[in-house]
Formats: sequence, structure tokens, C-alpha cells
Amino acid sequence: MSLCAFDQNDSGNISFGLITDQKQKVFLKYAGARTVNHDGEPTQTIERLRKATKAYDDLRHPVLVKLIDQCDTPSGFAALFEWADGDCLHAHWNFARYPKYQHPQCPSYRLRNLPINLRLNTLHQIFEFHEYVAQKGYVAIDFYDGCIMYDFATDRLTICDVDFYEKAPFINSMGRMWGSSRFMSPEEFQLGAVVDEVSNVFTLGATAFEFFGNNRDRCLEQWDGPPALYYVACRAVSPEREARYQSIGEFIEEWEAAGGWVG
Repeated sequence: MSLCAFDQNDSGNISFGLITDQKQKVFLKYAGARTVNHDGEPTQTIERLRKATKAYDDLRHPVLVKLIDQCDTPSGFAALFEWADGDCLHAHWNFARYPKYQHPQCPSYRLRNLPINLRLNTLHQIFEFHEYVAQKGYVAIDFYDGCIMYDFATDRLTICDVDFYEKAPFINSMGRMWGSSRFMSPEEFQLGAVVDEVSNVFTLGATAFEFFGNNRDRCLEQWDGPPALYYVACRAVSPEREARYQSIGEFIEEWEAAGGWVG
């Protein structure tokens, strides 16, 4: 039985919430049909989703949505995941009703109004997951708040999308890569640049601004977290690679030393 359908995305996939015969909620992601918001060919979407299932397998982690099964279909490819309760932090399909950052029912607004300790703990889980990603030899591509689900009833985080994560080293062969410019390092706009763990330090710094500040102008006046953390986040989003922390582990160490972990 179908619970819901998700078709307003630019990935080329169509996704469904389903209830199995065993009364289990699951999430099905399907590639192979043309979608309104995607300009690419279905064959490209099929290959991308097929490739992504390896990343979900390799990066299995308590905060990452769990891949259950995968299969080819006569005209496409399907990946089946465990269901995760929560709200997507970039629910663009609702922005007409609930303007982002402004409406009390918008998930991003609700997140920004959580107690500081809950936001710190959630960020800590995101940082630790991406340290694990680096340890597994991967680099995060296209990570942004649309990849984050938060269950406000249980304060549980789920990272729901690693479809574009790549094995390192990864070379930018596109110029302007996939992703939200709010979270993208300068390397992700530069043809031929290496995109690596140092690039992901930038992305995690931008994520900190999404939780505690203004991720567009990144000014101190709009930062509502512990002040020392602002300067750690600023270094992480330095335009110059050499000025950033040179590993996610180093970034986490400085973040925690500045008061970014409450246990």
C-alpha cells in the first residue's frame, strides 16, 4: 500500500512511502521514469542510483538511512530503504506555504529554535558521520540541509541522501557541480579542482552556520551559538583551502575544544 509519493526533486528519481504486506513502512526510490524537474536522461539516473547503492552499503552507520534491498526492473532500477520518521530540513515543496526560516511550521525554523544543546548534539552526529565517510575513503558531494531529516518528537537525526558521494580522490569534471551553493566549497565550482576531505570541512562549517547563524552572509551578529564556535566555523569556510582545517578530525577537535560537544 502506498503512503505517499515524492516527485518534486531534481534528481530524476521518484520516491514512494509504502507499507509492506508485513505492515512495515519502507521508502522506495525508483529511477527510470522522466520527471518534471530533471533535465537528464533516465538512463543516467538509473546508473547514478545503481552506483549510489554501493555508497549506502559502504557507509552503513547509525545516522544513515538503511538500504534494505535493490533490484533492476524492466525499465529502471529500484532501491528500498528503511522508513525514517522526521522532517526534511529543506522541504522546498512546502516553501509556498511555509517560507523557509520564517514560518513556525517550517522545519528549518523549528530547528533554529531548538535548545542549543540539541542543535550541538545533532551537529556532532553530522560531523562524526562525515569523519567516518572520510575514513572509508569517500568524499561527500551534494550534502546540504535537504539530506537531513530531523524527528522533532524524538530528537532523532537521519541522513537520508548520499546519492552523489564519491570515492576519493575526486576531480571536478563539471565546473559548477551538483549541490546547494550555500554548502559548496570553492573547489566545487572549479573545473579540474580536487574535491576532498578539506572541501568537506568547508561543507561542515557551512552546516554549522545553517544551525546557528546566517549561512549566506555568515556574520557574527546573527550567530546564536557559543561565540567561540563562530570562529571555528569561520575558519572551516575559508575560501582558501590552506586556511581551513586540513581534516575533518582536526575540525571536530577544534569544535569540541571551543564548546561544541555537550555529551
